[in-house]
Amino acid sequence: MRSVCDDLVQSLLLQAAGSGGGGSDSEAVVLRPLLRRAMLELLVYRCFGVRLGREALDEIQELQLQVLHSIATTTFPIFDFLPAVTKRLFRRRWAACVAVRRRQEELYLPLIHATRDGDGVLPPCYARSLLAVRVPEPPEGSSRPLTDAEMTILCSEFLNASGHTTGTLIEWIMAELVRHHDIQASVYAEVKEAGCCPDELLLNEDGGDDRLPAMQSSSSSSSYLKAVVLEGLRLHSPAHFLIPHGVQSESDAEPEVDGYTVPKDAEINFMVTEIGGDVKVWTRPLEFCPERFLEGGEGYDIDIKGIKEIKMIPFGVGRRMCPGYSLAMRIAEYFVARLVMATVAAAGGGGGGGHGRGARFHYRHEASTTCSHHPKELIGVTQQ
Repeated sequence: MRSVCDDLVQSLLLQAAGSGGGGSDSEAVVLRPLLRRAMLELLVYRCFGVRLGREALDEIQELQLQVLHSIATTTFPIFDFLPAVTKRLFRRRWAACVAVRRRQEELYLPLIHATRDGDGVLPPCYARSLLAVRVPEPPEGSSRPLTDAEMTILCSEFLNASGHTTGTLIEWIMAELVRHHDIQASVYAEVKEAGCCPDELLLNEDGGDDRLPAMQSSSSSSSYLKAVVLEGLRLHSPAHFLIPHGVQSESDAEPEVDGYTVPKDAEINFMVTEIGGDVKVWTRPLEFCPERFLEGGEGYDIDIKGIKEIKMIPFGVGRRMCPGYSLAMRIAEYFVARLVMATVAAAGGGGGGGHGRGARFHYRHEASTTCSHHPKELIGVTQQ
């Protein structure tokens, strides 16, 4: 975690220095590609327990993008309709999908099986846990291990589902911190007062027990840093929809939702962003206001799992809730704190009330916002 974030910060500093030192004519530092590469490197390590070189990471990133693109477009879903026919009609598309999956197996399977041989040497990782999974099958009481194809698919889902969503969340939060000087200053002050940033915030390098700072050990709901991440999830949920759900009913009568009759077995979608922006639940829902998650706010001690109530569901709820929500929260908290502290330190603004003019950074958020700021005192937001 620490080394990946260090590389990200160093890349940002180098690009800022190479763009002209932050003058009026300097180019903006685009955070997205650097952040997504950092997320990929971190998640590959969490998945396989090893650090790969640049070329291997480049190929994994390209393969994962191809998989994501095929799912998001009509390339792959078209084969759900009469697959025996569509595979022949669109045989080039099908051949491309098969080629990507085959190459993933060539890359991932040696890494997966290496975790079995590295027991006691490699850190805990997702791939090793897959080797211990048993799938029930008939006759009753029998089970089998996951096949190579199944483990490849699960590792691919782990990398895609975790990387893009968490990176998007961090990108939005950083954009909001650029726009809101007081919030950025509050995050900096809290983390500095805790005296444990950045290295003690979250995951240990060896995958051991977490070391949480004092601001979270006493009451996790009172942490301003966590409130910032929760507000980012509420206002800028990485996924606007959950995975489609089918309507189930134990009786023959069709169920009703808010007076609307919903046919049995119908496919429905839950609008995550709209739930987080409900004016009946949230005060000024379109504003970025982390204070709502502190004591006295409407989001204080919120149940993000949706067990007691549902006010926001960025990770879904119930049995199909995202299993990696805790990891995503910790990664987001760590990276936000690390980026804030690192840019302030680079500008020499870590002590006293100095604003630090030693460095200036520009963040271009690709959702139509270009931001530039002096670390410690974020200034200037212009719309493209």
